Amino acid sequence: MAQALDDDAQRLAELGYKQELSRSWSGFSNFAISFSIISILAGCFTTFGQAWNNGGPLAISVGWPLISIFILIIGFCMSELVSAYPTAGGIYWWATKLGKPIHGWFTGWLNLVGLIAVTASVDYGCATFLNITIGRFSDSWAAGNALHQTFLLFAVILVLHALINIFSHRLISILQNISVWWHVFGAAAVVLILIFGPSKHQSVGFLFEQFNNSGFGGGGTSGPTFWLYVLPLGFLLTQYTITGFDACAHVSEETHDAAKTAAKGLWKSIFYSAIGGWILLLAFLFAATDVDAINKEFGFVGAIFTSALSSPLATAIFGISTIGQFFCGMSCVTSMSRMTYAFSRDGAVPGWRLWSRVDRNRTPVNAIIGGCAVALLITLPALYAPPGSATPVAFLAVVSIAVIGLYLAFLIPIWLRLRAGDSFQPGPWTLGRKYKVLGWIAVVEIIIISIYFILPIAPAGVPGNKDFAWTSVNYAPIAVGAVLIGIALWWSLSAKKWFTGPRRTIDEVESPETVA
Repeated sequence: MAQALDDDAQRLAELGYKQELSRSWSGFSNFAISFSIISILAGCFTTFGQAWNNGGPLAISVGWPLISIFILIIGFCMSELVSAYPTAGGIYWWATKLGKPIHGWFTGWLNLVGLIAVTASVDYGCATFLNITIGRFSDSWAAGNALHQTFLLFAVILVLHALINIFSHRLISILQNISVWWHVFGAAAVVLILIFGPSKHQSVGFLFEQFNNSGFGGGGTSGPTFWLYVLPLGFLLTQYTITGFDACAHVSEETHDAAKTAAKGLWKSIFYSAIGGWILLLAFLFAATDVDAINKEFGFVGAIFTSALSSPLATAIFGISTIGQFFCGMSCVTSMSRMTYAFSRDGAVPGWRLWSRVDRNRTPVNAIIGGCAVALLITLPALYAPPGSATPVAFLAVVSIAVIGLYLAFLIPIWLRLRAGDSFQPGPWTLGRKYKVLGWIAVVEIIIISIYFILPIAPAGVPGNKDFAWTSVNYAPIAVGAVLIGIALWWSLSAKKWFTGPRRTIDEVESPETVA
């Protein structure tokens, strides 16, 4: 193990960095953080309604495995890159190495915005389920203002995740491992409850039914509006759930034998989550016997449990999901803070000296606090919900920001890898000649989903609509557009004069024998 650590430090030195973060994570822990961030106990629960209302069972039974295949292809492309460049900067570092500083600049900022947004969305989802779980034990709590209570719990959860990440560096690695088994056995428990708990189930034919509760196209389930607009909006369930797997790269400086284990951890976290998530979602659909009750709650997955199960069993599922989402949010803060630290280490973030500082436990405390504070701020609109909806559009907007920011950040280094061709020097895990076809599939898929997820989510969010309301607006294009314009102007007016990409923190590369 000592030699493996020396090899990792040697490789990191070759990439220009001193070993500042504590390298105490195993390969399983590296896999565990991405598996936890993907979290089928989070995304499958919190964004189920998006697929139910936009396509119905078809968007889940067929849409989930279809989109999962495309995401796995993206993961394969990224595994090859993390094997070659195992640094905490991850995809930002890859883009700079394969391109120019401007590529690293845009990649880094998109990645950082995406990671902050995914932290916000996961913790808000966790707060939503915690609020419901508490309400099932307290009638007075259940009668309170759900939006305000959820936001309060959201703030508390963010603070707890920040504290865990600040004071329990070694505990984080242990909790990641526990999280994997919680997701495996927790999801299995939910599936078993949904198999044996309900008195009846849907038929197999129900899995292929189509719903259109979006308000677009007059509620029709045929024609171009449904197939080309409504149904793809339902794919947000899959695209959002299976994201954040770049965490394997962000903690690679803390992982033993990272050039191999981080690469394997990345694609395996996608693969196993795709299988587990599909089984879980199919269990939801088979138990969804009271369609009217689910529609009455705007497709909220909890309506399946409360209409099909006894109260204790429904409460058990809410509790299992809430704990899983808590683990997921904890992992999100870890990944987000490492990216903030790495990008700041290279001088790209205002106040970079503050955010790149580590404490005596080699933990980026300021990056953790700053990232959590921003996550809280961008979710403030969730204090308001549009009329006739149980879910703040702000939540789905933050989800869209997370998906767009992260996947656009993935796109840049994948495209640069394609451009590099045979000049690219792979690590021990490589795609070989298959990189061309897989790379182009990944690029096209990311462009398509990025367009869809800036589109209006509801008719009332379309400017000019007679029922237009600002609380229904998907502000993802405003937020992402503002970020893109801001970082482009910053680059043009200032950053291009001083930002040169990753800064070396080591002057000379020592041999493994010297390190030993």
